[in-house]
Amino acid sequence: MEILVCIKQVPGSNKVEVDPVTGVLKRNGADSKMNPYDLYALECGLRLKEKYGGKLSVITMGPPQAQAIIKEAYSMGADAGAIVSDRAFGGADVLATAHTLAQGIKKFGKFDIILCGLQTTDGDTAQVGPEVS
Repeated sequence: MEILVCIKQVPGSNKVEVDPVTGVLKRNGADSKMNPYDLYALECGLRLKEKYGGKLSVITMGPPQAQAIIKEAYSMGADAGAIVSDRAFGGADVLATAHTLAQGIKKFGKFDIILCGLQTTDGDTAQVGPEVS
């Protein structure tokens, strides 16, 4: 079974600043972590891998420092990971994010199941997962 989990790096605190000109989160020097809801999706993927065998991969879209959550997923049992990163993606809305992730997933491989967390703690829209599908 080929399993993919979409994960996102989010601010480690609810005290984040937004650039008033660009509307983008200021991430420089801010603590970050894996989105807590994505941890549930990752755990579900790991359980499926344990029960049915196969390979568990993760993908994220974000700045280069989002590579940290790919490494965290490896430490939890992921077999492969990919990051979709380009400065042009900064400030992307949910539709642009979902489209970018969907294209990244197509290039990354073929998957039997794609899991996403309920929502992210920095956006709370709960739209990216359904739009990726």
